[in-house]
Amino acid sequence: MTDKTHGVATLYEQMKAKLSKVVPDVELKIKAEIAYEINLLKKKRNAVILGHNYMEPALFHSVPDFTGDSLDLSRKAATTDKDVIVFCGVRFMAETAKILSPHKTVLIPSAKAGCSLAESITAEDVHNLRKQFPGVPVVTYINTYAEVKAECDICCTSSNAQKVVESLNADTVIFLPDEFLAANVAKQTNKHIIYPAKTPKALQSQKPGIDYHMIGWSGRCEVHELFTPKDIEMVRRQFPDVLVLAHPECSPEVVAASDFAGSTNAMINYVKQSGADRFLLLTECSMGDNIIAESPGKELVRLCSHRCPHMQEITLEDTRAALHEMKYQVEVPDDIRVRAKKAVDRMLEIG
Repeated sequence: MTDKTHGVATLYEQMKAKLSKVVPDVELKIKAEIAYEINLLKKKRNAVILGHNYMEPALFHSVPDFTGDSLDLSRKAATTDKDVIVFCGVRFMAETAKILSPHKTVLIPSAKAGCSLAESITAEDVHNLRKQFPGVPVVTYINTYAEVKAECDICCTSSNAQKVVESLNADTVIFLPDEFLAANVAKQTNKHIIYPAKTPKALQSQKPGIDYHMIGWSGRCEVHELFTPKDIEMVRRQFPDVLVLAHPECSPEVVAASDFAGSTNAMINYVKQSGADRFLLLTECSMGDNIIAESPGKELVRLCSHRCPHMQEITLEDTRAALHEMKYQVEVPDDIRVRAKKAVDRMLEIG
């Protein structure tokens, strides 16, 4: 038996032990060979591979050195001695890795891998909001492109958004760009939120004197906006013992109807630590498969097949190609990177 044959067989058995219930066996055999080749390339390129929680199971459970939330992954990669970072996630995540590791080569296994939320706002939009609301601090969700981060005062994640807003001690805060996350944070911080129109003309005609404490934006995650309270009602009727976990990018109505709301890492930890057996996860469906692989005694209710089309662009095959050809390098202009890093660092100082 050759080293490769033995290596592929070993990897296949490891993947099968976790994924036999969620990935067909014939697919596992093919994926194991690709994963074996990626691991060889990883050593050759002195690379670290990051796998976001939304990656498809065969990738998530084979080649990443670290898995988790986007910012957490970028921070871990920055502490390694690797020359290359391969970010199996969408572009704004890879940009954040570049912001924190400017001297490392950052690759993303897709030429596009966009994000409906990140693409809902531009640096010019932030400029216009600052003109309309001078002196008001700007909080920007980490799920934005670097040029937007560079224009804000501080970043936040879905898990620390409330803490970041409260740290500003400001009567009014601009919170961008997720409409639902902003509404959920406004509720947590007892702030009245408004959503000005996006165009400069509409901003200029915004009536003064409106009662508000938070200015939001109309960006949405195309996956999380699909969940509704009726979905939860339907599942609870069929499975009265189910625990419902929602991502804060879901609407306030969905969050209110859920048992727990938190980031992807928070939801994963909740399932692992809970004594309950049955859960409904209101987030990207690939994560459910990954949780089942790690927690075989747990049951996840299959509400739907809401998958992020951008995350699904990242495959094992494309990851292999990215490392082999060193393609789809992510760059952030230095002037933007420095300003964006200040916003991220301010957040990290808060915790």
